[in-house]
Amino acid sequence: MEKHILELKNIKKVFPGVCALDGVSLAFRPGEIHAIAGENGAGKSTFIKIITGAIQPTEGQIFFEGEEIRNNSPIVSMKHGIAAIYQEFNLFPALTAAENIFFGRIPKKNGMVDYRKMYQEAEVLLEQLGVSISAQARVSSLSVGYQQIIEIARAVSCHARVLIMDEPSAPLTDNETRRLFEIVERLKKNGITIIYISHRMEEIFRLCDRVSVFRDGKYIRTMEVQNTSADELIQIMVNRELGEQYPKKAYQRGKKVLEIRGLNTALLKDIHLEAYEGEILGLAGLVGAGRTEIARALFGADRIESGVFLIDGKEVVIHKTMDAIRAGIGLIPEDRKRQGVFLRESIRHNVSFAHFKGIMKGPFISEKLDKEAAASYIESLGIKTPSAEQAVGNLSGGNQQKVVLAKWLFTDSRILIFDEPTRGIDVGARQEIYRLMLDLIAQGKTVIMISSEMPELIGMADRIVVLHEGRISGTLKKGEFTQENIMTLASGMPLQTGSEGKH
Repeated sequence: MEKHILELKNIKKVFPGVCALDGVSLAFRPGEIHAIAGENGAGKSTFIKIITGAIQPTEGQIFFEGEEIRNNSPIVSMKHGIAAIYQEFNLFPALTAAENIFFGRIPKKNGMVDYRKMYQEAEVLLEQLGVSISAQARVSSLSVGYQQIIEIARAVSCHARVLIMDEPSAPLTDNETRRLFEIVERLKKNGITIIYISHRMEEIFRLCDRVSVFRDGKYIRTMEVQNTSADELIQIMVNRELGEQYPKKAYQRGKKVLEIRGLNTALLKDIHLEAYEGEILGLAGLVGAGRTEIARALFGADRIESGVFLIDGKEVVIHKTMDAIRAGIGLIPEDRKRQGVFLRESIRHNVSFAHFKGIMKGPFISEKLDKEAAASYIESLGIKTPSAEQAVGNLSGGNQQKVVLAKWLFTDSRILIFDEPTRGIDVGARQEIYRLMLDLIAQGKTVIMISSEMPELIGMADRIVVLHEGRISGTLKKGEFTQENIMTLASGMPLQTGSEGKH
């Protein structure tokens, strides 16, 4: 009989009106990297919360090394050696790396904190993970990638034998992601079982031994990664043919809608660019190159030192976000949970929040108009929800993204900025977002898309502006789109003559 370190049998979880998991049985081998794949809303998050004891199953059993875990809780699961690293880190920024690693278990000597021992043990742990972080560094001074490593070190210090990683590469740069992979492989060699949740196919096939697919709260099947393909895995996840990854479109550029002249901020230097009706303008560049800063300056979220914004040839003054909203600009931010929506509020309140005038009847807010607006966008954008009263925090990532979009469509925004539009979104929902973007430009809207995924930019953009260290290093037209050209410009190197278009 095959040996398993962790096994779940017939797990069922029912929330009011929703069956999140329906009879899921799944077992994990010691020292394997086991991916869990599925669309948003498939039940992956509920499954890992049940493993860690954060929520209790309605039915079912959990076994660790053959013994049933009863009355599971975060403390009980941790005692068994089960730890989880979520997308939102559970760290104390003002404390040092060592204090975070040993929080709640800080070594003491004669009733006092034994700082020497704590820092020494932390240094050993970090060295075992192959990174050079000072144990005395404050977490607030560390990059997101290093903060994630502190989370991993804390799990290892608790003698974790099963480590759950939920979309671990989502906030990381390419270099940080490579370092993460090295650490994950090192943990595997040490016999730790990794349960790896990711929407990124390339990561699953690069790292994982097996992959289990969830769909609509049900367990579908487990496959050896080496015996399947990305196309087969996607088809099993969504249970439908997706067709081409990036939907085809005819590019019909209209009149110039937006022009930025001589934009300068603390980071940006002399930015000049134009965007047209009916086009998707891509912004590319390495992390810190200034892509998001252009969006934030245009949206009035960051102070500008100098520069002019023109819409339809007329100068508009944008000092704050309300100026941008009045000018017809909407921003779908990278961090939609913190900056795009109010998670505890309903879909209805999120949709109307930026445009109360649209639901006013005389001097009063009309609940009828409010409900009608929400219902209209739920239907037109295909937001999957029991009702408009559902809290946005209970929706999947793809549906949260649609709520942000609905908010700006309700304001009748003409220029829509998508910052990392598909980050943390499953493959099926990605296609829906892409089609919505095409619907927008077909209506004559202007879309500015910022993305770290070059295939996404190449597949969706009509032109790509590439930034390097706060400056535009070049602009590519459709026939010039290659990953090599984008990376060359993003690195600050010139393209060969004839390869680069005009701004």
